[in-house]
Amino acid sequence: MESHEMAELFDQAVERSRRGGERDDPDDGWDLLRPAASAGRVAVRMAFGRLTDPDAVVRTVACDLLGMVSDVHEDDVREEVATALVALAAQESDPAVHRSIARAGAATCDPRVLPVLLTLAGSPDTGVRLQVAVALPMVLIDDHPPEDGVAALIALCTDSDPEVREWATFSLGWSATADGDDVRRALWDRTRDVDPEVRAEGARGLARRRDARALPLVRELLAREEVHRFTFQAAAHLADPSLLPLLDGFDPTAEGVAEALLECDPLRRAQRDEAAWQVMTTLHLLRPDLRVALLGERCDLGLFLDIGDGPDGSGRCFVDALLKRAGYDPARAVELVIAGVTR
Repeated sequence: MESHEMAELFDQAVERSRRGGERDDPDDGWDLLRPAASAGRVAVRMAFGRLTDPDAVVRTVACDLLGMVSDVHEDDVREEVATALVALAAQESDPAVHRSIARAGAATCDPRVLPVLLTLAGSPDTGVRLQVAVALPMVLIDDHPPEDGVAALIALCTDSDPEVREWATFSLGWSATADGDDVRRALWDRTRDVDPEVRAEGARGLARRRDARALPLVRELLAREEVHRFTFQAAAHLADPSLLPLLDGFDPTAEGVAEALLECDPLRRAQRDEAAWQVMTTLHLLRPDLRVALLGERCDLGLFLDIGDGPDGSGRCFVDALLKRAGYDPARAVELVIAGVTR
């Protein structure tokens, strides 16, 4: 794309955003920015030049473009984009630009953006706080996230706005893996929220940490006439056989139901785990040159097969998906793995 074409798309996005006015639709004009974002560093340089524009709408769109480029080109540009966003935030006062900074900062996945988000978390603007609630887990990427970042999410879980509370509870309970008494207390408090979406998120977050306090709540939610899909996910993480009678009444093709039925059935779960063990041990026998390990993530369901033939050759596949592809035949699953690593 030529520079003048990219600049034209940018200007059109600015005008559309300006016409949007109070609607504050973050997607407004993004269809114009996406082609420009594909230009990578050329788009970044153009956006950098617009970050100092006296017009707040221009600065907002420039940040949105930087976020899009970070999504598309990832490691190629993220570091310099994060640096520019941090510098802009230090002197920016417009709430619309703050919202865009938070969105773009999330796209960089750069922990250096965290102090900016912590500051913006105290904004009087609801939209800014909402974007911070969405963005925080993207920069809390460590297995042991910074305490101040987790504390900010916990505080946002009590926000006066229900949408902010919902996103913060989702981010804390589902997107992040932080754990501890403070985290669980915050999630438990949200299970008694006045908003049903927030309550569902609180239950799901507790269940993901296998917290037994979620079990009676999930039983209660499964017994209701309308059951949120989050409740099925919570049931799957709890993996408690006492939930099976309640789950049996639901359509197994509905989202989350089949997974909950599997995880709560100790016999089926044991069969799955035994098949996974057979795959790993057979791989050891047939390909002793491969490094093979069976592992599970602390807050996730199921098992993963980690396979590699060298320091840079490791790969990971989800065992349930592998077995399903193999018709639940461990021998066939081994053949598929070997075919994949010898391609």
